Amino acid sequence: MKILVINCGSSSLKYQLIDMTDESVLCKGLCERIGIEGSKITHQAHGGKWSVEVPFPTHTEAFMKVVEMMTTGEGAVVADKSEIGAIGHRIVQGAEFFTKSEIVTDAIIDKIEEIAPLAPVHNLAHVQGLRSAKKVFGAEVPNVVVFDTTFHQTMPPKAYMYGVPYEMYEKYAIRRYGAHGTSHRYVSMAAAKFLGKDPAELKMVTCHLGNGSSITAVDGGKCVDTSMGLTPLAGVLMGTRCGDVDPSVVTYMEQKLGIHGQEMADYLNKKCGLLGVSGVSSDKRDVEAAAAAGNERAKLASDMLNYQIKKYVGAYAAAMGGLDCVVFTGGIGENDGYVREQVCKNMEFLGIELDEEKNKQRGADIIDLSAAGSRVKVLMVCTNEELMIARDTLALVTAK
Repeated sequence: MKILVINCGSSSLKYQLIDMTDESVLCKGLCERIGIEGSKITHQAHGGKWSVEVPFPTHTEAFMKVVEMMTTGEGAVVADKSEIGAIGHRIVQGAEFFTKSEIVTDAIIDKIEEIAPLAPVHNLAHVQGLRSAKKVFGAEVPNVVVFDTTFHQTMPPKAYMYGVPYEMYEKYAIRRYGAHGTSHRYVSMAAAKFLGKDPAELKMVTCHLGNGSSITAVDGGKCVDTSMGLTPLAGVLMGTRCGDVDPSVVTYMEQKLGIHGQEMADYLNKKCGLLGVSGVSSDKRDVEAAAAAGNERAKLASDMLNYQIKKYVGAYAAAMGGLDCVVFTGGIGENDGYVREQVCKNMEFLGIELDEEKNKQRGADIIDLSAAGSRVKVLMVCTNEELMIARDTLALVTAK
């Protein structure tokens, strides 16, 4: 079966078409600036890449162009859209209503829209994508939703509850939900397979590090804690997000800056993090380059991130009562050897020892970075959320 994997943003549509007979990617691409002037599609297939400027008033037109690019011209990979057996959608927020992936119904779409206040930018875009997919592909093609939050639904209340009045949870569903769950699930399973272990035997800390970063404690194959919270703003310092701060910092800045509500939320999400501390960039590569050139604020920003990741690794080892494996993934986790080195430095007491030469390796989907004799395995695992979504989609639509 060929499965189309979709990730809709408010003005974007990422896609991959995966042949599940061998899990190969037939094509992938991105529709940008949907609803904005200058919209275009970039399509990749057969080793080639094509970019076309085309008006996308809505996600529906974007889906129609995706079908056109997949079925005609040099980038064609199927003769007709009828060859697509199912569509899998990434959904950021499922709250407590969704504990597993689901085949889409109108009621499910309505529920995803209802809980949009917990992820307003993401969930509303996903709803647009779901409705547009049904319109373009027809009701006979099944759609499946895979939630970033479902992997974290195994957290115990002591990990997901906040120290606010309990009625805030009962009335408004205020609790820790986490994010990047599909990535954490994929890399923890891949790591266990690589180590030749049953996931049930392992205590892992998985570090998904990128422009948005989250750390997860995985005990026996299940999430028991994660760094992101009600929203993806919590946890470690990120590209433009502040991560964990004293709530009083927020109210104090509101007084000083004269901004409140959504304006302050935008400030915390878009003006802080590596960008805010360094004053250089939200990109860790730019920050590290500036630090190497002597920029003290850039060095501070880099040190803060590395330090915070290290603290989470230690905290989660304590929470799980042990540690067998640390996994680095995501754009930074997979490619930034300096971050991995700094996180693992002086962690021998916990059983973590990194091999400096292995840490320089590139080009493989999984690399064992552990020094000889390291009690805790240190792995780099390339994440593949799209494949995880495709696998869930295949399982659901072929279930008897």
